[in-house]
Amino acid sequence: MTSARYTVDDVMTKTVVTVTPDAEFKEIAAVMERWKVTAVPVVEGDGRVVGIVSEADLLPKEEFHEHGPGMIDPMHRLDDTVKAGSVRAEEMMTSPTVTIEPGASLPQAARLMADRRIKRLPVVDADGNLKGIVSRADLLKIFLRSDDDLAAEIRHEVVDRLFPASHGDVKVSVTRGVATLTGRVRDAPLIPVAARLAQSVEGVVSVDCRIESQASAQ
Repeated sequence: MTSARYTVDDVMTKTVVTVTPDAEFKEIAAVMERWKVTAVPVVEGDGRVVGIVSEADLLPKEEFHEHGPGMIDPMHRLDDTVKAGSVRAEEMMTSPTVTIEPGASLPQAARLMADRRIKRLPVVDADGNLKGIVSRADLLKIFLRSDDDLAAEIRHEVVDRLFPASHGDVKVSVTRGVATLTGRVRDAPLIPVAARLAQSVEGVVSVDCRIESQASAQ
């Protein structure tokens, strides 16, 4: 028994600005400025993602501009030194690119971003073709669900299934994403299960479970 799970496909941006491998430095910078993005996927003609260029990949050009690549310890900054002397996307991009599939869960995307210390993930199909892009901000959209929507899902997916009317009376309220469960039930072992399942509902910030056992209340 689980509630409906949201996937990357539900929150990702589906219209994505991209560049080709032969796009030049100024073209990439202009695209980022025009569309107010901090990174762009690099795609080949068939839509397959081959890399991603971010502001961090462009900055070495300015950093090394005054002193020249040879003046800043090239052995310890080899990648940045190469990027500073590069002109096209294929020379500056980060590759292979960390990607994710549309059907992945939001926790999977969040863990991948945290583990790899990245802010966004190109979303690709089984053939590696670009379908969208998901950012940290996109993952937080789920917390914009209304309190009424969250309460309804907890009642339907958790309370009604664990505690039918014959087994107890449980009330659910949600305020600013915090779900409160109150009431008395016959099956005390199911109380912590209800709390865990309520917490797993996408968009719930935290759960205050105040359900009591009918036996202990007597």
